Amino acid sequence: MALKRIRYAWPHMPRPTLPVAVRPAQCVALAYHGGQDGHGGHSGLYAPKVVARGNGAIAEEIIRRANEAGIYVHQSADLVRLLMRVDLDEHIPQTLYLAVAEILAWLHRLERPALPPHASQREKIS
Repeated sequence: MALKRIRYAWPHMPRPTLPVAVRPAQCVALAYHGGQDGHGGHSGLYAPKVVARGNGAIAEEIIRRANEAGIYVHQSADLVRLLMRVDLDEHIPQTLYLAVAEILAWLHRLERPALPPHASQREKIS
């Protein structure tokens, strides 16, 4: 049942922003669009959403697809344990905002190209 649900949901869900995994047992994929619903509209919510999760073979498939897409897979047993409690297509609870935000901010800094030295302070912030 769960594998069928993941196969059905994966092509229609937004691209995962952050899979969090504990190999090989569990994986949770989060998507974060900064208030966008992933389809160009505004969701009104700014929290990351669980877009895939699973154990065993399902977890390995999520990780494989993330790797193929060039998406970083974060490894954190504690965070996975907490995120596994969140239902599919639900936003993460406020209690996890800080932990997930720190990881997303770190990823943003890694992926963002360096600004030229003459960039204004306003450009550095945005």
